[in-house]
Amino acid sequence: MPEWLGADGTTITVGDPDAPVRVHLYEDPRCPYCEEFKTTGGGPQLREALLDRWTIAEYTLASFLDDRVGGTGSKKAVNALRAALEEGKFVEYHEVLYANQPEESVDGYTDAYLLELASKVEGLRSPRFDAAVRSMKYRAFVTASEKAYEKAGGAKEPEGPGTPTAVINDKRVPLEYGALLMESDAFAELLQGIYDRPGEWEDTTF
Repeated sequence: MPEWLGADGTTITVGDPDAPVRVHLYEDPRCPYCEEFKTTGGGPQLREALLDRWTIAEYTLASFLDDRVGGTGSKKAVNALRAALEEGKFVEYHEVLYANQPEESVDGYTDAYLLELASKVEGLRSPRFDAAVRSMKYRAFVTASEKAYEKAGGAKEPEGPGTPTAVINDKRVPLEYGALLMESDAFAELLQGIYDRPGEWEDTTF
């Protein structure tokens, strides 16, 4: 699938640019709820919709959990994901990271572990990628992405909207409706309904 960095310098986009359904996700690599969404919740359904080319995904990668629970794992993982995008391997590496996510309280995304996981993605490891991971080459991107996440919360949520948060065709799914993200069938039904009846979604109020 096509993948690229948006003009804003922080949004990573995956999928067909002409897809009518756009899902913008806010996530932190250390967030266990993001892992749940990605592996057993709506994530697999989103992947199928991407492959079918009627949905496009956008990612804003936060790293606030490092400050809340200690360590640098979120920042290191976001940097590594940006390095993977440079190699055209963001999608594959993104899936591998969540499939092998350490416990939230454990600062498990070390350089060594991130490189070990990168070895599971064919063609990702190289001297350039390894150096980017070890040197935090994309530190500025990590900082800018966290600020974009915080800005997305608006005045009411200056620390960010929470993770995972989904904004579909410019309409945010409220946190109190989070079950829609975590239940695979419910999320699939939601996406299909937006695709089939976009006007209804535009008029939906939560």
